[in-house]
Amino acid sequence: MSKLWQARFFTTVNQLRDLPTTVAPEIAFAGRSNAGKSTAINILTNQKGLAFASKTPGRTQHINYFSIGGAHVAQHRKDPVRVDEIEALLVDLPGYGYAEVSGSAKLHWQKLLGDYVQRREQLAALVLIMDSRRPFTDLDIQMLEWFAPTGKPIHCILTKADKLNRNESTNALRKAQQMLDSYVDEDGEGFPFTVQLFSALKRVGIDEANDKIIDLLGLVDVEPDPNAVLVDPVDSDD
Repeated sequence: MSKLWQARFFTTVNQLRDLPTTVAPEIAFAGRSNAGKSTAINILTNQKGLAFASKTPGRTQHINYFSIGGAHVAQHRKDPVRVDEIEALLVDLPGYGYAEVSGSAKLHWQKLLGDYVQRREQLAALVLIMDSRRPFTDLDIQMLEWFAPTGKPIHCILTKADKLNRNESTNALRKAQQMLDSYVDEDGEGFPFTVQLFSALKRVGIDEANDKIIDLLGLVDVEPDPNAVLVDPVDSDD
């Protein structure tokens, strides 16, 4: 059973000054509003509604925190989280689909996202969610270039891989790796960027993504439960 299955809602904020003062490592999930970010979070945590998918792109405009550890029971119970026992935090960043957002709100969230990924000391790594059919949009590249100077890892998850045939999947993965390899630091060294294919619908790449996130957070998965029930994925355009 994955340690990520212990995730439960912790807090939500809409200003940097309101970020939690926790010291546990964080992994942030970023991506366009229609790239499948909420679906990926929910399938990785084995919970149908942990991450909320807005029906209107760009309308989910809060930073949502989910804790791992700090509670002795699962998500469905109401006992409080013990902050001093939190082992890690998953951070769901606002989707950057700005089509329906006003100009002032757009600027606010651009600044919030940029400041968070560049300055948050607790942030151990970034998971960048992209539609495998349309990766590396201008906004994806902006997020990459905001975060790259930190020298911290980025793991790219190419979602909806079930919509590609085998050749298309191979090419999408190869081109994505080439794009990531093109980023080097001032000494010409590559950044710790990785990429994989993922499909919630076909349950492709879930174990790979889980293992990578667990490793980046410095966690250890619990023993597998042969009686564990897997939630049905929701294949949406969140």
